Amino acid sequence: MKKIILGTRGSELALVQTRETASRLRKAHPALEIEERIIKTTGDKRLDVSLSAPGSLEKGLFTKELEEALLRGEIHAAVHSLKDLPTELPPKLTVGAILEREDDSDCLASKYDGGWQGLPQSGIVATSSLRRKNQLLLLRPDLQTAEIRGNMGTRLRKLLESETLDGLILAKAAINRLGPQLIPEGIRVTVIEEMLPAPGQGAIGIECLENDAETLRILAAIHHEDTARCVNAERDFLKQLGGGCSLPLGARATIQDGKVHLRAALFQNGGVEWLAQ
Repeated sequence: MKKIILGTRGSELALVQTRETASRLRKAHPALEIEERIIKTTGDKRLDVSLSAPGSLEKGLFTKELEEALLRGEIHAAVHSLKDLPTELPPKLTVGAILEREDDSDCLASKYDGGWQGLPQSGIVATSSLRRKNQLLLLRPDLQTAEIRGNMGTRLRKLLESETLDGLILAKAAINRLGPQLIPEGIRVTVIEEMLPAPGQGAIGIECLENDAETLRILAAIHHEDTARCVNAERDFLKQLGGGCSLPLGARATIQDGKVHLRAALFQNGGVEWLAQ
């Protein structure tokens, strides 16, 4: 194969992730021609849909159209934020490579110093994630939460310009990939150490046809096995629960002495339903 077509969403973060993938592929295969093809997904079009309770739109909200393009043969591979990729893939598709994981932490972007402890009494924090909302309220039951949609720059601008919002929860991986210059002056960003991330958070997954031996061979050169072991443990746990992206499950797998150790918790009904380690 002399050329590979990478399908991607059109958001700034998706494009950065696709270009990171392309950069790794060029290093591994200097003669390979790489084309980037932007495909708009349902999640990009339906900004009215709540991510914490998407209902029938949940499955493949940010992936379905990319997968359809794969099955039609319009692209060779689709680049995803792994946390957005359903644990059950359509027939004939597989994850051909997982890149080395970025920081999987969640962060608070706030107008105040001191992280979540420094937020004002009964302050309002924006997040569209039920997992983040429930964990935040366990830390600070006095706080209120508000829905928010849009790319990271849009959400940060809404926080800065809002007269009611005090904070916003973001993925540290997104900040690292897009760069600290995206953070407006006057906004402080701190890692929420107590918060468990979503399964697969911070990792990039590349999906392709399971019978496309040439694409699988090309992708194998950029696959990071330790990351794959960890995120697969997290995603397998989510799959066993029958949950999708909206299930308020926090999970973090690490490798210690060659073995995968998983810590996971389900955050709902006002508390931690269970904790698995």
